[in-house]
Amino acid sequence: MKPLMWIDAHQDIAYNALTFGRDIRLSAYETRRGEAGSSTVAVNGEALCGWEEYQRGGIGLIIATLFVMPRRYKTGAWEKLDFATYEEAYRLTRAQFDYYLNLCDQSPDQFCLIRTRTELRAHVERWLTAPPLFPQHTQPVGMVLSMEGAEGVRDQHELEEWWQEGLRLIGPVWAGTRYCGGMYEGEGFTPEGYRLLEQMAEIGYTLDIAHMNEISALQALDRYEGAVIASHCNAAALLKDDSARARHLSDRVIRRLAERDGVIGVVPFNRFLRSGWKNGEPREWVTLSHLADHVDHICQVTGSVRHVGIGTDFDGGFGFPAVPLEMDTIADLPKLADLLMERGFSEQDLHAIAHANWTRILEQTLPA
Repeated sequence: MKPLMWIDAHQDIAYNALTFGRDIRLSAYETRRGEAGSSTVAVNGEALCGWEEYQRGGIGLIIATLFVMPRRYKTGAWEKLDFATYEEAYRLTRAQFDYYLNLCDQSPDQFCLIRTRTELRAHVERWLTAPPLFPQHTQPVGMVLSMEGAEGVRDQHELEEWWQEGLRLIGPVWAGTRYCGGMYEGEGFTPEGYRLLEQMAEIGYTLDIAHMNEISALQALDRYEGAVIASHCNAAALLKDDSARARHLSDRVIRRLAERDGVIGVVPFNRFLRSGWKNGEPREWVTLSHLADHVDHICQVTGSVRHVGIGTDFDGGFGFPAVPLEMDTIADLPKLADLLMERGFSEQDLHAIAHANWTRILEQTLPA
């Protein structure tokens, strides 16, 4: 089988750059050497991502986030992208957007923004016909921009402005916002939240239900008229008695999302793979087999491989060693394909999981 191209539906690249000074153009190992013994490793783990690892692992496209932290959840002075007002949230979100623009302008051989279907098709074709063979042959990594938590939208009339500049997906909530309930607070959608959904749909945004509680997720799936995904969530049914369970998807939500032809990005984070796992526990307690279990569960619930992909959330609040035993960096993601093939998944299934399911969503939603 030819090397797979992978689409990763969730990475907090700008957040890492502006909070910890990480340069995604370096390899993960260069970043680890530079951060050895620092407070960054203590709060965010060792880096899992870097451009070299994207090349080696075949990570051809990333849905890259704009994320700001509500100040009430700030845990230390290291947090630089926290806000208390919507104006602060807008300013910090704008800084991350500008970071991506500058990254792609300054390093076009490494990264490029994908805003349209034409750009998407050309980019995927390059990766599929001439996959990278590092270091002899490389390809730029594509980025589609997503807002995680819509607090950076001061006024909903700004949605059109963000769209024109290249934002393509919005997840309204992280902890819990003025729009709807999330993993820590709130219940369902508010009137302001429903207005947000209406305007997003009119413009053409893809709605990301990641971090919504079950009430909000079901309301969004019932009300939203555009495309819906869950960029980085696992199956709650496999995480019984887990304190993190609220931010994952019940089988009911998984079925409803499949009815909407959505896709779920599974997360290779140990705490989201084995109930009760804590930092510092033996690495062999969580393996890629646990991640494959979530892939398989979603396929069994939906009756199809059509609704599952990858959303690593690397390096979003965790890093090495809090990932499955077989993974040292994101370059090891293809090992999941080998494991799934051993479980009976076909080559066509693997292409769907690696990139084709996410490509379908982007084809449907990006402007011409």
